[in-house]
Amino acid sequence: MTINCKGNLTDLSTPKVMGVLNITPDSFFDGGKYKNETAILRQVEKMLVEGATFIDVGAYSSRPGADHVSEEEELSRIMPVMGLLLKEFPQIIISVDTFRSRIAKEGIQHGAAIINDISGGNMDANMFNTVSELQVPYILMHMLGTPQNMQQNPVYEDVTKEIISFFAAKIFKLHQLKVNDVLIDVGFGFGKTIAHNFEILKNLELFKSLDAPILAGVSRKSMLYKTLDISAQEALNATTSANTIALLNGANILRVHDVKEAVEAVKIVEQVIG
Repeated sequence: MTINCKGNLTDLSTPKVMGVLNITPDSFFDGGKYKNETAILRQVEKMLVEGATFIDVGAYSSRPGADHVSEEEELSRIMPVMGLLLKEFPQIIISVDTFRSRIAKEGIQHGAAIINDISGGNMDANMFNTVSELQVPYILMHMLGTPQNMQQNPVYEDVTKEIISFFAAKIFKLHQLKVNDVLIDVGFGFGKTIAHNFEILKNLELFKSLDAPILAGVSRKSMLYKTLDISAQEALNATTSANTIALLNGANILRVHDVKEAVEAVKIVEQVIG
């Protein structure tokens, strides 16, 4: 199981880790932490040294109820950071975390390798055609609604079945558009109750039927810290537990704030399942 990142094949048969770089002032866990070049470079170097294969750069906070940010603002936040990272770490594999096709396109043209779309193409009608034109790996995430309203009252008859159907339809469209590398992200916390999230985690293996690499993003999310009645800052141990379950159930990529612990989880699980 490989994906083509700028002409190089990345093998996902051994799970990989994607480090999160939020350059938004209001992200739920690390908002406003990486404001200047020094802080950004230090954090990315730390993640790469600890074993991150990918760095996911986002400039639009998608936490529940987050403020809407204009395209120009998102662009002005993300492009200088991408330039900075590629200059300092020429071999870095960046995924650009955006639901806007223009930002996705500019991100790829400025050296990103992957598009990570929280809306699965639902918030920008041009996204799928843009991915097809660019011929890059595309992370297709499931979200019910928008970040502004997704947690107001998410209802499903059968959450696992409905999300698998969503992916099947979207993957069919992307394959028709000759997009080769489609990855899926079930979207923990995006229009799901805590119970929905744990049901999806338990059933993650069923998503392998879609024949697409699975990305799991549970890092420090409210499904963990609310269950334990702690804060996001205290949820590292819970994150490692959930990441381990995700790996045992077929995850190919862990998207995390804490790379070292995720890499260790991958190594331990690999010892068990080979």
